Amino acid sequence: MATGKRQSGRSTRRKLYSPGRPPAWRRENLCRFWRGIAAGLSSEEAGVEAGVSTPVGSRWFRSSGGMPPTHLAPSAPRTLGRSLSFAEREEIALECARKTGVRAIARKLGRSPSTISREIRRNSATRGGDFDCRAITAQWHADRAAQRPKTSKLANNPALRDYEQDRLAGVIATPDGVAFDGPVVVWKKRRAVHRQSRRWSLAWSPEQIAQRLKMDFPEDPTMRISHEAIYQALYIQGRGALKRELSACLRSGRALRLPRERARNRGKAFVGDALMISDRPAEVGDREVPGHWEGDLILGLGSSAIGTLVERTTRFTMLLHLPRMEGHGATRSIKNGPALAGHGAEAVRDAIADTIMDLPAHLRRSLTWDQGAEMAQHARLRFDTGLDVYFCDPRSPWQRGSNENTNGLLRQYFPKGTDLSQYGVDALNAVAHALNTRPRKTLGWQTPAEALDRLLKMDTIERVATTG
Repeated sequence: MATGKRQSGRSTRRKLYSPGRPPAWRRENLCRFWRGIAAGLSSEEAGVEAGVSTPVGSRWFRSSGGMPPTHLAPSAPRTLGRSLSFAEREEIALECARKTGVRAIARKLGRSPSTISREIRRNSATRGGDFDCRAITAQWHADRAAQRPKTSKLANNPALRDYEQDRLAGVIATPDGVAFDGPVVVWKKRRAVHRQSRRWSLAWSPEQIAQRLKMDFPEDPTMRISHEAIYQALYIQGRGALKRELSACLRSGRALRLPRERARNRGKAFVGDALMISDRPAEVGDREVPGHWEGDLILGLGSSAIGTLVERTTRFTMLLHLPRMEGHGATRSIKNGPALAGHGAEAVRDAIADTIMDLPAHLRRSLTWDQGAEMAQHARLRFDTGLDVYFCDPRSPWQRGSNENTNGLLRQYFPKGTDLSQYGVDALNAVAHALNTRPRKTLGWQTPAEALDRLLKMDTIERVATTG
């Protein structure tokens, strides 16, 4: 006899609201997205690789602070396939619409019949009074049931949270326990315009905090946390443990965490076909043969720059004038457009060629530079001047020791924080002359100009002897 109740009312699940618009992504999309980020792709490229739109990829990256949640990280263990995928739920919905039996569906999908029956019973749409199997609704029910809301350790432990926030913010106390404010350290934004102003310079890093907890609380196991958990609490939205603005206290000052592979590959595409410093002949390192140069840029305010060339044997210095191009500061910069600041790849290539071609051929053998984008035209420079261009290893300025030392001397004339575009060719020649006429200890108190002149005279004598 009928009970008069609808089948949905007899179900064990409470009545639920409609799931609304289905999301444009699944867990597998998120996993593919963060694998792309770990491989060095941009958020837009990783979004397309994951099968979603580019705005969705950018939104995922910003909402996570540039770092993936723990369960979605590429290093996280892969799921074992116990849960039904969205594609399998679509297949179940189609077979149910065809009135296919549960065991036939299970054989087709290679699943247990109990898995299929449980899926239909738990995750079907019941608002119509029957068990309507729809893939989107079933996935929504499964995602809702799979949530495991776990409160973070920082949210559960106020003492641990206050300890970390005080040290991230640079709150320092006297030995008597009286707190006092430190100096105001303003981030000048000279080298990274997107970074925030720092709180002050005695703030601790997350790794320092995590390691110091073991010393300050040796017998309290509740006062333990990893530095990665602190980074996640700072960067990932919705964690609710640490204030997001405390990321300004980090040494980098970034609001988003920069993926390691993206930082490693950024702006270095031109180095693939270049000669590295390990390919340089032994005569360059011995400094016995003249004509091998080291080069770099010194930067100033407003993206101004001056190029420097230093000869390794004589320490003779030449400065490159890199004036700003027309339209700098008047219009908004265009992505991948011309480098209006004056130290783009073409401008640096032309400046080096115009300066070094005034020397005889035996004094322009090679040039060693760091992996800056201003040397993207190195192949054309080699063709125009005959210089063999070598590149240093990343983050290895000591491999251009003569040039780095000379740049330090040049800061006496061009202090940091000044606009270098105000100096013309005459001013640069005057500074170069001052350096080249200064006695150097490494040259036996000769000047670089005298050492270079001696080499030129020796070459002249040898040429006369061979022709006579």
